[in-house]
Amino acid sequence: MRILVAEDDAVLADAVQRSLRQSGHAVDWVQNGAQAEDAVQVENFDLLILDLGLPKKSGLDVLKRLRARDSRLPVLILTAADGVSDRVRGLDAGADDYLAKPFDLAELEARVRALTRRGMSGAATLLRHGALAYDQVGRVARLNGEPLELSARELNLLEILLQRSGRLVSKDQLVSHLCEWGEEVSPNAIEVYVHRLRKKLEPGGVRIVTVRGLGYSLEKTQV
Repeated sequence: MRILVAEDDAVLADAVQRSLRQSGHAVDWVQNGAQAEDAVQVENFDLLILDLGLPKKSGLDVLKRLRARDSRLPVLILTAADGVSDRVRGLDAGADDYLAKPFDLAELEARVRALTRRGMSGAATLLRHGALAYDQVGRVARLNGEPLELSARELNLLEILLQRSGRLVSKDQLVSHLCEWGEEVSPNAIEVYVHRLRKKLEPGGVRIVTVRGLGYSLEKTQV
């Protein structure tokens, strides 16, 4: 999952980023509301963690403009303002959850998982493809019932392919979902990630097909 953190406190933002990256997410960071608004218009994020007290443009204004564009991007508010009226304003403006500062990083991670479940709105949280099963909330993949040992990048790649099973996914799409700002990821690097994941899936009869010049598709090997 790709997450945008909009937080002007650099120390807090660094801690949040490290925590989320350890959970396997790609995380980008902006320090003011204007940057946050620009970022969500040009990039595809799965979650926005938004501080209300941002400089240049308040988090509440960013949230209101986001919802005015009919964006369904899940938003988790972080703020030092913990009054009931503050929570009501944030939730009424379209926030999906609210976490007051100071907070425990374990609670933040739990709320991210909860928003992941909620964002699926009835969609299956367990994806299956032949002998492969993937828990999108727990982020655990199993092949023939046995846990697969995957790196964070491989796990994110698998999730993207499973969510689009049977459809082509281009290298550009993979870069957009897998990589943070500033990461230099070449087409060759994507090929390496796909190759490593392919080797781990093929013993279970699941293969990643390369369509030259177009992208990749997850398909089950016919028996």
